[in-house]
Amino acid sequence: MAAIKTILDTKSQSQILNLTQNQRCEIIESKKEFEQGLVIEQSELDKEFNQWLNAK
Repeated sequence: MAAIKTILDTKSQSQILNLTQNQRCEIIESKKEFEQGLVIEQSELDKEFNQWLNAK
């Protein structure tokens, strides 16, 4: 979520973002998931991905 905020903050300083309704919905859903704690650290995701990759 912090990464999205950084991107949006950077973009919004230099231009107006025109989002589609679908993009707005995705942002709202992502925010809800974050608030509910439905997140995973990048390092944990990398670990799980590598385990999956090595299992093949």
